[in-house]
Amino acid sequence: MLYNKTMDLFGEVREIQGVGPKTSTALNKYGFFTVKDLIYYFPRSYEDYKKTTKITDLTPGKVMIKGKIKNLKTQYTRRRNFNITTGEIYDETGVVKAIWYNQPYRAKTFKEDKTYFFTGNFEFKYNKYQLTSPTTVMAEEIEETDHEDSGFQPIYPAKGSYKSIWFKRLFENLRNEIAKVPDLLPTVKTGTRADALFNIHFPNNFDDVESAKKYLAYEEIFELILASKLNKNENSKLKAEVLKFNAENTKELVGSLPFKLTNAQRLAAWDILKDLEKETPMNRLLQGDVGSGKTVVSALAIYQCFKSKKQAALLAPTAILATQHAKTLKTLLEPLGVKVELLISATKKKDELKKRIKNGEVDVVVGTHAIITDDTIFKDLAFAIIDEQHRFGVMQRQKLLLKTGDKSTAPWDAESRRLTAPHLLAMTATPIPRSLQLTIFGDLNVSTISELPKGRTPIKTKILNEIQMKDELYPVLNEKIKQREQIYWICKLIEETGRSEAANVKKEADKLKIKFPKAKVEFLHGKMKPDEKDEIMKRFSDGKIDILVSTTVVEVGVDVPNATQIVIMDAESFGLAQLHQLRGRVGRGTKPSSCFLITNGDTPPSKRLEELEKSTDGFHLAEVDLKLRGPGEIYGQLQHGAMNLKIASLTDTKTISKAQKDVSLFLQNKDNMLKYEELMREIKKYQQLTTLN
Repeated sequence: MLYNKTMDLFGEVREIQGVGPKTSTALNKYGFFTVKDLIYYFPRSYEDYKKTTKITDLTPGKVMIKGKIKNLKTQYTRRRNFNITTGEIYDETGVVKAIWYNQPYRAKTFKEDKTYFFTGNFEFKYNKYQLTSPTTVMAEEIEETDHEDSGFQPIYPAKGSYKSIWFKRLFENLRNEIAKVPDLLPTVKTGTRADALFNIHFPNNFDDVESAKKYLAYEEIFELILASKLNKNENSKLKAEVLKFNAENTKELVGSLPFKLTNAQRLAAWDILKDLEKETPMNRLLQGDVGSGKTVVSALAIYQCFKSKKQAALLAPTAILATQHAKTLKTLLEPLGVKVELLISATKKKDELKKRIKNGEVDVVVGTHAIITDDTIFKDLAFAIIDEQHRFGVMQRQKLLLKTGDKSTAPWDAESRRLTAPHLLAMTATPIPRSLQLTIFGDLNVSTISELPKGRTPIKTKILNEIQMKDELYPVLNEKIKQREQIYWICKLIEETGRSEAANVKKEADKLKIKFPKAKVEFLHGKMKPDEKDEIMKRFSDGKIDILVSTTVVEVGVDVPNATQIVIMDAESFGLAQLHQLRGRVGRGTKPSSCFLITNGDTPPSKRLEELEKSTDGFHLAEVDLKLRGPGEIYGQLQHGAMNLKIASLTDTKTISKAQKDVSLFLQNKDNMLKYEELMREIKKYQQLTTLN
């Protein structure tokens, strides 16, 4: 596919010159469907391969060496899955030792007759100087795509068998076409989109890259804010039931609680109760750290709905979590006359229950996907709650919001000539930094429960390497097992793979059965059938399993107050937000709890692990994560699918402020919606991410 004027970014990748059917199928597998998907696949870093250092001139710090390698070998230690690969890099001036931890494939990767660029830290360790965990690239690959003798090269993340060099060759074929990419936004004074994309893929220096990033960052922020504003406008066109607040009713429920609400719970509940009184549907996100008491706050809102003689529904991602919510709501609300029922795949006499729901005999339905099947019909649904809503697709969420009676199409209010919809409250245990709230959600209302209920014991977090496990971990766990306390043991993988040395649940479970012969050890992972997973979690919850070896499927799950210890293997391979979520599986009761972060090798732990060891404040950690890793890690936890920001930083307040003003000007001219067709097409993905309904 070659263009005379402009590049069709929405064309399929199989139409690109040099991409055949087999390659296009593979690219589709990795998420490349359109030309734009590929053109917007940006380098993870850049290297100037002309700035190499001779071995004789090496000084401590980051260095790049051009040379060959010999005497490669891998040594396996007695510790679990730990090995060291070493080799000798040499040039015409000398020799230096290179070392890689837990990368045994390195010994088979190199060809001793080939020249490579080695980039890594040159440091003094174990009484000798060495190059630690260097990245490598074959010299002939760099020289093949080196223009104008600059040596300044982009480094692309690999996708399966497609390495950085493959992407560079592909973009070389599209070099002239990238220069024809049309602009997306209203006129921007500095540069064009084509200039920016060209400088991203074919820069001469870091200045080129920085100017390109500024342009593309603005483009991304503009799209995101525009999508959010349009969602706000669309929501204002809908009509909801007015659920009147009554102070005496709320006092009745609060007075019946077996505990005292925290101030943060009261403030969040008040936000929600006021929203329910409006005839525009509530579209609110309730965020609270793990164990902060979001279900109790939702119960106050459900009770207001009940007193208005309307129905409420709570949608949860798993059967066991739905069961837990139903149990909690029954305890809180049924003494006050509220009829709460659980609807999951395992529910007996489902047809009878669905008939009662349709007749209005059930006030609150708590369940999983069974709630949104076509034959589940509500008599008068006025309030919907979605827990961990990022685990549901957009269409699944919308199916719940359309269940306002026996009409299969969107309901219509004849008097106001507006579509009707229930109020919506989405709950998440992933704390979101304020800058993300403002940018991603625009005018979306967010309530925050920023304190934990009294009685929660702090979780002690400790970083250990594998050598320390024998003396500092196993004795602790042995003692806890004797005290009949339970343990989570988290692994990255399900089973052993050829390339990765990360812990896997099956192998770890076998080892732990030997290590703790008197303990009941079982494993859990995402490829198991839902009923099987629920059964194992139920047995763990009932105290019939001492050590549960699992992948991250337990990240959002049932409360097990007796689970007081969690061990996370290969902790460096998890994001900070995910580690915090996993840690939240313990500390649910009154017993002291601990989290052990296990690292490979003897290199110092990363900044994010050190922050996790110091703090249990999810909101502080979210801000740290935003600074260290950008928005993708956090937002990926919050919503189904990635936000897909390639360049923009949501801490760039200057760009955000400019984009907000420009979006307001853009929306003043309704013709812009038609004039900028590609822009409107592009923001649809962001509209799905920046709305809850």
